[in-house]
Amino acid sequence: MLDWNEYRKDLTKRISEIGTLSPDTVRGYTTLGGAGARTNHLDAKTRELIALAVAVTTRCDGCITVHAQAARKHGASREEIAEALGVAVALNAGAALVYSARVMDAVDALEDPEPQAGG
Repeated sequence: MLDWNEYRKDLTKRISEIGTLSPDTVRGYTTLGGAGARTNHLDAKTRELIALAVAVTTRCDGCITVHAQAARKHGASREEIAEALGVAVALNAGAALVYSARVMDAVDALEDPEPQAGG
């Protein structure tokens, strides 16, 4: 397992370097990340729980460490985090099932519905 606290520090340092080299990229990212807080239709804890579920589905360790810390800061319990992660697991399973149906559709498309004459 990772040392998540050390990883978060290292990641923040590297992102700061990227911000120096490409400030508009990081500024744009920061604007996107803060958009929900500006409208405030969802509370901060809910946004962080969603972020953790998405972090799992996108397999982003950086997102996990940042949003785990933020979720706890905004009062998310271990149980609430686990429930949000359960949603991520269910969605990944659902997505796999949906894409399995797409595979079967692609396989069916390969099969010739009419036998060729002389074959």
